[in-house]
Amino acid sequence: VQLQASGGGLVQAGGSLRLSCATSGRIDSSYAVAWFRQAPGMDRVFVGVGASNRHGNRIYYADSVKGRFTISSDNARNTVYLQMNNLRPEDTAVYYCAASPSVILSNLASPAAYALWGQGTQVTVSS
Repeated sequence: VQLQASGGGLVQAGGSLRLSCATSGRIDSSYAVAWFRQAPGMDRVFVGVGASNRHGNRIYYADSVKGRFTISSDNARNTVYLQMNNLRPEDTAVYYCAASPSVILSNLASPAAYALWGQGTQVTVSS
């Protein structure tokens, strides 16, 4: 299984982008699929996750993006999306999608819990 993130770009503050995470193999509902971001010189941080069926397929977001970002997927979960609205300059980062089966609830926001990673896509928000 491989992941490939795309859809990044340059946008003005207040604008929107939609990132896609395409899987080359089968990511089923037993996987948690998450988005992380990493700004230059900073640690990779949690953005949001679609939890597995183990946790009711609930979606969780970091407080910094709650109400602005939305995670969704196609029915087959071949592609997971991150819709980003009302973007701010502080959202500038490389965005990564990640997936792993059997991630426990307390680890959903931890990069170390994910075995599969996409290559990252750059998002730049100008002020």
